[in-house]
Amino acid sequence: MTPKQNFDAPALAAPIPFANYSETVPPDEEQVIRELAEVNETIVKKVYDDSGHAERAVHAKSHAIFNCKLTVLSELPAELAQGVFSTPRDYDAVARISSIAGDLLSDRVSLPRGFSIKLYDVAGERLPGSEQIRTQDFLMVSGTVFATGDMKAFLKDLKFLAATTDKAAWAKSALSSVLRPLTRAFVKAGIATGPLPAVGGFPESNPLGERFGTQAAHRFGNFIAKLDLVPDSENFKALTGREFDLAGRDNAVRDEIASVLAKEGGAWTLRAQLRRDAAANPVDDASIEWPEDSNPYLPVARLVVKPQDGWSASRSRLVDDEMSFSPWHGIVAHQPIGVIGRVRRQVYPLLSAYRGSLNGCPIHERAEPPDFAAR
Repeated sequence: MTPKQNFDAPALAAPIPFANYSETVPPDEEQVIRELAEVNETIVKKVYDDSGHAERAVHAKSHAIFNCKLTVLSELPAELAQGVFSTPRDYDAVARISSIAGDLLSDRVSLPRGFSIKLYDVAGERLPGSEQIRTQDFLMVSGTVFATGDMKAFLKDLKFLAATTDKAAWAKSALSSVLRPLTRAFVKAGIATGPLPAVGGFPESNPLGERFGTQAAHRFGNFIAKLDLVPDSENFKALTGREFDLAGRDNAVRDEIASVLAKEGGAWTLRAQLRRDAAANPVDDASIEWPEDSNPYLPVARLVVKPQDGWSASRSRLVDDEMSFSPWHGIVAHQPIGVIGRVRRQVYPLLSAYRGSLNGCPIHERAEPPDFAAR
């Protein structure tokens, strides 16, 4: 039975129509995008030269890969019944949980995580470049805001990260052991953590209990929205903020996830925060939080994973080596917008093709979810 959702919430301002939005593209954006592509390719090549295997330029290490099902809630109000959420139904899906680094670091280097979802058999007008497929990808990372609203500043940070790729893994672990308690202390004192989580100070907690967000805005049918994913099942909620021991465990995150998925499975709620105030909800600067007190994220679907292996080498080959995730794999109703969306449109296909060429394994889309049991 399709789950229902109670929407007896206080009245909210009407969402701003997508038709009212117009993009503003800086004159030097194409140059910045070219440089971003080059730096990302440098990261891929460094890892390939070291290991003989090309990984993603970001989110190289997978912690979990699993089949799941997305169930659109029934009786959604009209403003939420948009795009893939317009009709109550189930979508078969595959999901991947990862860490942001471009090299395969020990989990003793604590970094923000990513959560990518690929839905299958999605109807609707396709985005440019994905006309031959019927999938819809949603890409989310830890938190709800992007590191910076300035792509030039992001390029500078990325160049620094590229320079540290494949360098002194032991030093990164040592730094992380210092930054984690510092981050905890800042949070406890109500002090902004700044860049600490992104450089090794991320809490050593189970991603199954974590909140993930698209951070950047997307078209949401007739409107604009950001999405997030939060624990729904009680076992996942119980993991929120619960830390575990990393000592001597290079794949601790993978092991912690697997111990829960294999026995229990679980569920998340997928939610949408609609753009309701042009000033408070900017599109082009994803580093600005959209206030939630007057504009909460509202449930639109439930993502359920049944008990299964959380990760295996064969799953990694099928998904890490042969597949890609991109918000431009999808329908027009969920088109990425803003500068981050424009960067991803150009850079992601280049990096997928480059990674595939180095590995001699072209990246491709499947019409159905991967059959992990057959491998």
